[in-house]
Amino acid sequence: MSETNVRYEKKTVYAKAGKEIVDAAYEYAKGYVRYLDASKTEREATDEAVKMAEAAGYRPYEFGMPLQAGDKLYYNNRGKNIYLFKIGTEHINNGIRITGAHIDSPRLDLKQVPVYEEADMCYLKTHYYGGIRKYQWLAMPLALHGVVAKQNGEIVKITVGENENDPVMYITDLLPHLAANENTKTVATAFQGEKLNILVGSRPVEGDEKEAVKLGVLRYLNETYGITEEDFLSAELSIVPAGRARDVGFDRSMICGYGHDDRVCAYPSITAMIDADESVHTTMCILVDKEETGSDGVTGMQCNLIMDLISEISKALGGNEATVRYNSKCLSSDVAATFDPAFADVYEKRNAALINCGVAMCKFTGSRGKGGTSDASAELVAWVRRVLNEAGVVWQTCELGKIDVGGGGTIAKYMANHNIDTIDLGVGVLSMHAPYEVISKVDLYEAYRAFRAFYNF
Repeated sequence: MSETNVRYEKKTVYAKAGKEIVDAAYEYAKGYVRYLDASKTEREATDEAVKMAEAAGYRPYEFGMPLQAGDKLYYNNRGKNIYLFKIGTEHINNGIRITGAHIDSPRLDLKQVPVYEEADMCYLKTHYYGGIRKYQWLAMPLALHGVVAKQNGEIVKITVGENENDPVMYITDLLPHLAANENTKTVATAFQGEKLNILVGSRPVEGDEKEAVKLGVLRYLNETYGITEEDFLSAELSIVPAGRARDVGFDRSMICGYGHDDRVCAYPSITAMIDADESVHTTMCILVDKEETGSDGVTGMQCNLIMDLISEISKALGGNEATVRYNSKCLSSDVAATFDPAFADVYEKRNAALINCGVAMCKFTGSRGKGGTSDASAELVAWVRRVLNEAGVVWQTCELGKIDVGGGGTIAKYMANHNIDTIDLGVGVLSMHAPYEVISKVDLYEAYRAFRAFYNF
């Protein structure tokens, strides 16, 4: 009889899973990198999700459609939020298996009146979106992504800065020779949001024109995209880091890229959903917007659309909506803060996510005395443990830093508020919310294996 192991310790995927899993992780990461590069905004991420869903046989859903076992459907909410769901063979009253990830990331959004000229240079005014450390966005190549909605209803898509021959955008920084006063300030006061202005031109048009550099930029935009300065009033244009995701390390074990938070959970959520065809359960994958700003709005997780969809699905399949929600389970698929030895003083290492130790389960988020969290029940944690362990998934537990140091939240509490058992499960990230974040390839793959096991269990 083997002796029961009474200890708990975290071990890496490399130690526990073996070469076959590691090789599969490195191969899986190639698809993720392609997705990440193509999905720098929530609109682009939704477009990619639609392509993936339709390639797997999913079709658009309309409210009131009849439903039956085997149906694979998606609901595209305003191009910035998408729900995929597949109808299972078991009764809907047994609940829905749901994963929910967000596809917005911290960035700089253009203001509605952004274009101005100063000292013979043309700039674009921005308003930062989500939690950023402002200094990280200075003195680096940036790209412009988004849409302009013209008054006549035409939608103009704009992407500048990603192709080799494209120009890039840029925010200037102060040279060290003149920074003696700046060096005495705190990071919070030295870098101001109103100074995150994008340099986009310095060549004036010919002739004696007022603000000749700005006019040159506006003429270029009009000739290239057919837009005028007034069209910025109805635009959603964002500044993001230019360039592609790259492997990190001589061993290529990690990936550096923009928007890991939270597309590193969105991609395994949707691929696991597509690959879990053998599941008897009704399954759902939600890719949602606005998490970085509180999940408000018509494309955020606080919108009642999730309730509308569950109500319609329940009704179409002869179920009771309240029963369906009570018996449903949700994995809030959001990132964790990977322990960083360079900043060890803000982590509690025993309860921090460690790199390469697999997908990270976070029982509660919030701040200080667990404020702003749903705090998953012991019973749900035990159930998820069983799912992951029986599938051989490498996983760990975590929390977000030391008590009273900081904190944060996810969509978990909004799902739990609908009487759906919910817990956070996601991938650890280094340099979270920086323009370029870092994740482990094996942690990414364990997230995929975890979500697929959850759908099938």
